[in-house]
Amino acid sequence: MNKGVFIVVSGPSGVGKDTLIDELVKEEYGIYSVSMTTRKRREGEVEGEDYFYRDIDTFEDYIKNDKFLEYAKYNNNYYGTLKDFVFDKINMGINVFANIDVQGALQIKKVFPEAVSIFIMPPSFEELEKRLRNRNTDSEEDIINRLNIAKNEITYKDKYDYTVINNTVDKAVIDIKNIIDNEKKKINTD
Repeated sequence: MNKGVFIVVSGPSGVGKDTLIDELVKEEYGIYSVSMTTRKRREGEVEGEDYFYRDIDTFEDYIKNDKFLEYAKYNNNYYGTLKDFVFDKINMGINVFANIDVQGALQIKKVFPEAVSIFIMPPSFEELEKRLRNRNTDSEEDIINRLNIAKNEITYKDKYDYTVINNTVDKAVIDIKNIIDNEKKKINTD
């Protein structure tokens, strides 16, 4: 059986990571990685679909037993990418997408070098700012903060296997599909 590919996607806030992954999932090019978290389930969220919801003790046992490709604590809650989930799916021939921040992506590459890392770039910094402003979800302070974080994140793009410029969703999706197809050929002919 052909193996799937684990695709780690990173990039600045507002660059369109979720939009691209949503489109690839919709086109049945893979599935989202389902992470584990200690945060409380929100109304409408589904166990095993949105997250695997666990208490802190259980999560910390998973850490001790090396069950994560990466994990982080954010806003007093843990979030982690489960090894078993990812490996089971790729061994079934299913591509798995994970939208992971730069630190998490670098952690994953250390633990699982076969993961394919893709950094999503905006066509320009001005366009990124425009996209953030057009979302109408953040305060001016948040936008400035996100832009400063973006400047730092972009300095890591050369540590990724690939860089894709999200000029248009259609073009970026084609670029990512080509990357996946090439990577799949490599791992399934070795």
